[in-house]
Amino acid sequence: MSAELYSVEQVAEKLGLHVRTVRNYVRDGRLKAVRIGKQYRIAREDLDALIGQESTPTPPRHVEVSSVVRVDGIDAHEAARLVTTLQAVTNGPRGDDGPLRVEALHDQARASLKIIVLGSADTTAELLKVIDRLTGEDR
Repeated sequence: MSAELYSVEQVAEKLGLHVRTVRNYVRDGRLKAVRIGKQYRIAREDLDALIGQESTPTPPRHVEVSSVVRVDGIDAHEAARLVTTLQAVTNGPRGDDGPLRVEALHDQARASLKIIVLGSADTTAELLKVIDRLTGEDR
């Protein structure tokens, strides 16, 4: 819940009114409020509507994770299979939590694979679990 809520007392203080006046506004329907227990709570948007101000919506928070996974001791054939599997997982059905990108680079001389993952925290965490399962010692 991201709504900013005010008590009747806070609204009264902001508007320079008596608490009873604010309660009367609520009871008369001039000011929208939600009753929680024995107290009213007023959303910032409803207070702004009362005083004729447009509320500026808070932009949604965006979290993106970038991870680099290094897998040592992997030949080109195994690396290609792993990357193909990860791309299939990435392109498969997922929730609507934004794009997920996977880039990979295999260094044949060092028998090392670097996998770069970019995406939301949840999706990246799930993909890292897949990588862990696919590259684990008990394969």
